[in-house]
Amino acid sequence: MPEHTTATRGQWDAARAELLKREKELTRMSDDLARQRLELPWLLVEKQYTFQTVDGARTLAELFDGRSQLVVYHFMFGPEFEAGCPVCSSIADSFNGVLAHLAARDVTMICISRAPLEKLLAYRERMGWSFNWVSSYESDFNWDFEHSSTRDEVSAWADRVPPFVSRFASDCGTDVVGYFTEGPGLSVFARSDDGVYLTYATTARGLEVVMAYYGILDRVPRGRSEADPVFQSWLHRHDEYERTPDPGELG
Repeated sequence: MPEHTTATRGQWDAARAELLKREKELTRMSDDLARQRLELPWLLVEKQYTFQTVDGARTLAELFDGRSQLVVYHFMFGPEFEAGCPVCSSIADSFNGVLAHLAARDVTMICISRAPLEKLLAYRERMGWSFNWVSSYESDFNWDFEHSSTRDEVSAWADRVPPFVSRFASDCGTDVVGYFTEGPGLSVFARSDDGVYLTYATTARGLEVVMAYYGILDRVPRGRSEADPVFQSWLHRHDEYERTPDPGELG
């Protein structure tokens, strides 16, 4: 017998119908939140930032690539890192597939990190990605948008993080304090006339919108199988999981 409540088809249909009511409530709430996001005031970005790209130095306005909307994923990869954050890497695995669809809606999506460009490009090649990844090295961008901190700032609280974080830090070639000098996030910008404006930003669990696997895991029998203190501790880069044999190899 399965280790879960079982039912007849009629009972299952009734239970599913009740859950569907709640799912529809959530959908309507999500639609309402989407409207509220569109109503957020815009913040003019007054400082001029320069980024290093495969095509040379570019301003924030030039990163829009001729479109009017820009989505930036702040990827945790500091100047001293030897590799990108495993969690950010798991998120970025889904980016390539959506770029053409976003471009069709006048949206450019890129990643920005503080590591030098050559490190980012080498890691991008390892991961098999092709999305545009630019460096804010020697720029104030990460600091101004609160996605980088000093070691002194992090040291005040880094000893309170779960033990598994040390594995993430080691995987990046740094220590826990160094790991948390960089922070993930999603920022959205718009171009209007000659100005660039910040229109939306989120981090922490707000990033689940770009963590494609969580939406799927929330619908399988075991769910995420996450609970404190092992939240996200299962995550690895896609080339670091133990390989599962294909069904045909099992004999």
